[in-house]
Amino acid sequence: MTTMVRTPTKRFEQRKSAIVGSAVEVLNRRGVRGMTLADVAARLDLVPTGVIYYFKNKEELAAACFLRGIERYNRLIAAAEDGGDVRERLRLFLDAYFDYRARMLAGEVEPLTAFNDVRALNCAPVNAAYVDMFRRIRTLFAGPETRGLSRPALGARALLLISEVFWAPLWLHRHDPEDFGRASRRFWSIAVDGLAAPGASWNPVALPALIPKAGGEASSELFLRAATQLINDEGYVGASVEKISARLNVTKGAFYHHHETKDELVVACFERTFDVMRRAIRQAESVSGDGLQTLTTIASALVEYQLTGNAPLLRASALTSAPEAIQPQLIARFDRISDRFASLISDGVADGSVRPVDVNIGAQMLTAMINAAAELHHWTPGVTPQTAAALYVRPFFEGLAPNQA
Repeated sequence: MTTMVRTPTKRFEQRKSAIVGSAVEVLNRRGVRGMTLADVAARLDLVPTGVIYYFKNKEELAAACFLRGIERYNRLIAAAEDGGDVRERLRLFLDAYFDYRARMLAGEVEPLTAFNDVRALNCAPVNAAYVDMFRRIRTLFAGPETRGLSRPALGARALLLISEVFWAPLWLHRHDPEDFGRASRRFWSIAVDGLAAPGASWNPVALPALIPKAGGEASSELFLRAATQLINDEGYVGASVEKISARLNVTKGAFYHHHETKDELVVACFERTFDVMRRAIRQAESVSGDGLQTLTTIASALVEYQLTGNAPLLRASALTSAPEAIQPQLIARFDRISDRFASLISDGVADGSVRPVDVNIGAQMLTAMINAAAELHHWTPGVTPQTAAALYVRPFFEGLAPNQA
């Protein structure tokens, strides 16, 4: 006996698409672990079972959200693929992206999915589609002007570009939508030509250890390291007290000896990250001769730190799944770091070591580059803390596709 498979009706597909659209907004705010089917259903005046009819669980729904986001990014990439050279392709891609963001705010198109939690979902079809999207980004860099670059070098440039784009929503709200085209041009200028002034030398200074060694088995520093790793991997909700305690082989009681609540812990993790970044800034300023050397020293030290040992910086992606009540104060702290970078870029422009650029956008892009360094080993096989500066940091400062003229 043959089982008849019904073709989904147009109404079924429309409702399913509406559910995904609603879920994207929840996912972007709360992450995979924090999203619930009830939240998504409530936005559409449905009961949770009305969503389950289309998606059997939230993981399946999250996968649909990520796949839709990947499809949209692929369309943005496709808009750039006919460009005549790398610089033009990057310009076309960025113009398409910033234009989409402006139309989002006008309500003309649905929101883009944030990929902060894509690894936490660990869904094979999503992972495969995400890797394919990354490869398409990498092909934008293929051309005579990059023929001498290795595959890892092209991967590092692709990571720089996509990470900067993913970071943009954190600062783009400061601009009016009608100015998004202007922001795109300034973003593109920094991306393709870097921050360094023409002829400026590449000479970052090695800094001493950015964080003191941890003490005993259950020291506060060890708790912060373990929590930071788990939050980076699984988001705020996924990094449970049980998992943090198990990673350190201590009791939950030991956890609560150091931190009264989980919210207190995630704030402490961010504070530790900001302390490390501030320490790098202070040390770099004390040993550098000009603005560019200060900036390259900071960036090289923090990227190397990200790739060394088991003491990472907490990624900004953790903001997605952190409780909404504490998100504004944490975003404000990231903005404070970026404002400090803007001041250093201004110093470099004044002393001639940095190109005249939009210092605010440049500072946000620098913050994004440092923040994304934890992903570098996924896309550039064989990268080491010692090679990361040449492969990843230097192209940021000297340009992803500098003008050969």
